[in-house]
Amino acid sequence: MKIEVFSDFSCPFCYIAKRELERAIKEAGYTGQVDIEFKSYQIDPSASKEVGQNYYDYVMAHQNVTFEEAQQMMAGIIERAKEVDLPYNFAEMKKVHTENAHRLAKWTKQFGKEAAFIEALMAAHLIEGKDLNDKAVLLAVIKKLNLNVATAKEVLANPQAFMEELDKDRYDAQQIGVQSVPFFVFENRYGIKGAEPNEVFVRTLHQAAEIAGIKPTLN
Repeated sequence: MKIEVFSDFSCPFCYIAKRELERAIKEAGYTGQVDIEFKSYQIDPSASKEVGQNYYDYVMAHQNVTFEEAQQMMAGIIERAKEVDLPYNFAEMKKVHTENAHRLAKWTKQFGKEAAFIEALMAAHLIEGKDLNDKAVLLAVIKKLNLNVATAKEVLANPQAFMEELDKDRYDAQQIGVQSVPFFVFENRYGIKGAEPNEVFVRTLHQAAEIAGIKPTLN
């Protein structure tokens, strides 16, 4: 079955929902029967492309709250992330511009490394607090995936490289009314918005499997 995943690297709920989907695929018995297509979506295209702002500082300024209030606002997200074994670190997390990260993700797709790149970059940003505005951070992940760093540098140096692919994803999001992420489309029929509980993903997988004509393989 086909699942389209609209997400952004800077979205805490996107990583949580990604984990829920992966767990649901395994628990529902569809391992090896799912084709996931990642769609780029920028939550804040106006974010600075310079050094990423501390996330708590961003929340304080954007929401006009104190540091303690910002911590309280993020506490629920931290607990939700723990449910899927993701130790979020908002103290180190940055508010970043993700266009370069999305462009590189599209470049890695031709080598079959897109999923690994997305996973590694989400972990680097949301858990390790790495600044995705720093091209060195992006290239370090490219190196870990044994891809050509010099070619990746050329992609980053050309602001138009893979922009057509990003524009297509934006168009697709507009066509189906995606206004926030994460957003999942199953077999072009069923949708899940946000980091829903595991059972919602399992139920939707079974519904989509009926349309795709596949059956679960149970252990």
